[in-house]
Amino acid sequence: MDAADIGLFNAVHEGTLPERMGIEFVEAGAERVVARMPVEGNTQPYGLLHGGASAVLAETLGSVGAAIHAGPERIAVGIELNATHHRSATSGHVTGVATRLHGGRTLATYHIEITDDQGRLVCTSRLTCILRDR
Repeated sequence: MDAADIGLFNAVHEGTLPERMGIEFVEAGAERVVARMPVEGNTQPYGLLHGGASAVLAETLGSVGAAIHAGPERIAVGIELNATHHRSATSGHVTGVATRLHGGRTLATYHIEITDDQGRLVCTSRLTCILRDR
């Protein structure tokens, strides 16, 4: 996707949880999806990035990749997500990269790595989506 496509893609998510969390897409395709999210506003009471925020970013990235893989006549719905939190983030942004592990007719699975502004691994996740007719 070029910059104009990414702008339209971000606009489609108006009024959704990804918008409320400040998730901005950088790249989106069936093989790979990249987005960033601010740490500020997505923290738990100790000032650390909330683990649930990392899970939202991971599920958003994997679901978008699965939806693109599925095509316009189908939908992708997450059915399993796991997340391992490796380190905390307290400021700046985190960036998530989802890479397709499996893209079948009825299931799509993505591996997601979330890193901080210094490139340090914050969280790894795996998402499986079921693909259904619209």
